[in-house]
Amino acid sequence: MLRPSRFRLAFLALGLLCAAAAPATEKELERTGGPYVPTPQIVVDQMLNLASVGPKDFLVDLGSGDGVIVLTAARQFNARGYGVEIDPVLVKQSNAEAKRLGLDERVAFHVQDVFKADLSKATVITLYLLPAMMINLRAKIFTEARPGTRVVSHDYSFDDWHPDDQLVLDVPEKEKINGVPKATLLLWIVPAKVAGKWQVEVDAGEQYELNLRQSYQNVTGSANLAEGRVAKISQAGLRGNAIEFAVMDGGVRRQFRGTVSGESIQGTVTLSGGRTARWTAKRI
Repeated sequence: MLRPSRFRLAFLALGLLCAAAAPATEKELERTGGPYVPTPQIVVDQMLNLASVGPKDFLVDLGSGDGVIVLTAARQFNARGYGVEIDPVLVKQSNAEAKRLGLDERVAFHVQDVFKADLSKATVITLYLLPAMMINLRAKIFTEARPGTRVVSHDYSFDDWHPDDQLVLDVPEKEKINGVPKATLLLWIVPAKVAGKWQVEVDAGEQYELNLRQSYQNVTGSANLAEGRVAKISQAGLRGNAIEFAVMDGGVRRQFRGTVSGESIQGTVTLSGGRTARWTAKRI
């Protein structure tokens, strides 16, 4: 499989062949994604910058190859983490390099299938995988990674889970790999899970029942108001644990902002005249 710490020649998808490598079978390509080629350090650095990696982060690199992303995160940003790689030779080399650099107490590399990786500790996840693998991993990352986890991919997307941000770099050395002298970096912030019914109470005395629908960071739904009135919510969205939406009540717009914590939400709402009040919600 393609890996975030290097370029993999996706020659099934791109119609390219690596002259230095022997022809690979379809089964081998499905397992590895293509021959191993190191990634320019500028791509590694910008992936970590886009994810705002810092000393409190735990980075999981799915398909870690030579380990350069995890090692760079530890060396430059004092982060912790581990890499998952199916090639035992590369894992051995990565662990040896971590020990040589004195980073082996902060990072490690494991021979493991990316679909079996433990994402529970991750605050940052990095990938450089073929499109089909990205789609197959999408549900795992969305459901298993904690809300607020930053996910950065090199070149390939999660299809209808659109990125929250992206960056295009000029990387001339990529042209001989896939014919394009650029790298596209994509960032997602794993959103909280808010679909369902919520009972909302505002300190000013108002109560609502929210019915929320969710497609990744996009939220739609309605609010049951007083006297049986129903209003659609608008301007709704999620960024990690942060939720925002508006409710029109009797011609007055209420702007809600809050933080999701499991089965509850709390935050502030802007009322008429610019007044603000606290609000809480519990999942029904």
